Amino acid sequence: MVSLIVAGEAGFWVVLAAGLLARYALRLRRTGAVVLALLPVVDLVILAATVADLRGGATADWTHGLAAAYVGFSLAYGHRLVRWADGHAAHRLAGGPKPAGAPKYGAPRARYEWGVFALTLLAAAVTVALVAAVQWLAGDGARTAALDSWYPRMGLVVGVNLLVAASYTLFPKRAR
Repeated sequence: MVSLIVAGEAGFWVVLAAGLLARYALRLRRTGAVVLALLPVVDLVILAATVADLRGGATADWTHGLAAAYVGFSLAYGHRLVRWADGHAAHRLAGGPKPAGAPKYGAPRARYEWGVFALTLLAAAVTVALVAAVQWLAGDGARTAALDSWYPRMGLVVGVNLLVAASYTLFPKRAR
């Protein structure tokens, strides 16, 4: 499973790079858009392989939960990551404007961190839903009991991100 997840992550970046190269370096905008539209297929392959592995009789371990987390975070953060990469590719390959970075100070930074928190909350919710769905689809609670550890793990991730966002609100960073 770990190999599949690593391959999926590598595949994500290869498909992203191919789409952006087609769009900007080769000036094939439609082709680039079609290639970029294939990014969710990587997630579906990982999810389908996870379910197939468990339905085939495998006993769940942390890697099956990691696959669900990968898909959850990819779904939540994927659009933002593609937009970020697209802005940088347009700048480097097509002479576009330099993309603006995240705000550094004050209320704009706090709003940015709350946006990150919202995406993390969405990613955790998707992960938890996928873990529950994988457990249900596997149909054997004894073989999927190890996936239960992903519920508090996602709670911890959300809690840490909540503290980070709250800290930027309560103690805003100021320019020197």
